[in-house]
Amino acid sequence: MSTLYPLASLVQIEKTPSNEDGIPTNLEEDLRAFGCKLIHQAGVLLKQKQVAVATAQILFQRFWFVTSMKQFGIGDVGMGALYLASKLEECPIRMRDLINVYDLLLQRTAHNLAVQTSTQHISDFKYTPMSYFGNTFYDLKDALVVAEMQILKRLGFNVHVVLPYGTLVNYLRVLGLTSREEVCTRAWGYLNDA
Repeated sequence: MSTLYPLASLVQIEKTPSNEDGIPTNLEEDLRAFGCKLIHQAGVLLKQKQVAVATAQILFQRFWFVTSMKQFGIGDVGMGALYLASKLEECPIRMRDLINVYDLLLQRTAHNLAVQTSTQHISDFKYTPMSYFGNTFYDLKDALVVAEMQILKRLGFNVHVVLPYGTLVNYLRVLGLTSREEVCTRAWGYLNDA
């Protein structure tokens, strides 16, 4: 049986740096969920392994237990977490590919927000690729490098992540459920959703 490693202590969960900086708990939770959603979407678009995506989401969550959201952007930290996790899980992605995907996701999010808040009809989303010689690419590249460095620094290089998939497989074996495909699929799905 493997040892369970909590994501954060009870004290960290009850009093986050963002809360101390005046960010309401419900806003912080929404921003955390949105950041994990961006990581997941980027992982799918990059055809990244599920293990790397899950690791990135855990690193992303751990980061906000030691740092206020007033100091860094959700997108930047998510991008840095996915880049770092891809190295940790030995399925590296190109920095340029990650930046392109995040640029697409952030443009699409901005468009969707404009549609939701506008009273006028706004046309369908159309992605505008960035110029590789313009400031946007280099700004995102700098943000990615800084985010990865800050994640490592603020987590004290403690980036070991124990994912629950192995534990799930062990429980399925112990309970004799590995031959029941619908049970395995549903349990795996619940784990991914959690």
